[in-house]
Amino acid sequence: MAQDEPKVTIGNVDRSTFAIGAHARAESSARYGTEPGRDQETEEILRLVRELRAALPALRVTDETAALGEALADTEAEIDRTGQAGPTRRERLRALLADSQGVVSLLTSAAALAALLGG
Repeated sequence: MAQDEPKVTIGNVDRSTFAIGAHARAESSARYGTEPGRDQETEEILRLVRELRAALPALRVTDETAALGEALADTEAEIDRTGQAGPTRRERLRALLADSQGVVSLLTSAAALAALLGG
């Protein structure tokens, strides 16, 4: 770089779209900074999923509770990413809640979540 050229600083370009050059064109389908729209039922499911995930460590670890914890994490991630938990995800979570019922029956959030999921 020659001494008479200007210094260019871009800074942090995380989650950015830009183009450089005379005929450059940048397009992005990402919607950074906005959350997917969620209906009231999905917001309640998300609240209960988070509540149950927070309570699970207090329970005895079994294969069922480990699988439930993983499914809850996946459900939360899907809702955060897409704005909803798809039917397959809901069915899987409902089945895991039923399988873990003996261990998680003490948790009100499990019962409330099962009810919202139609279980």
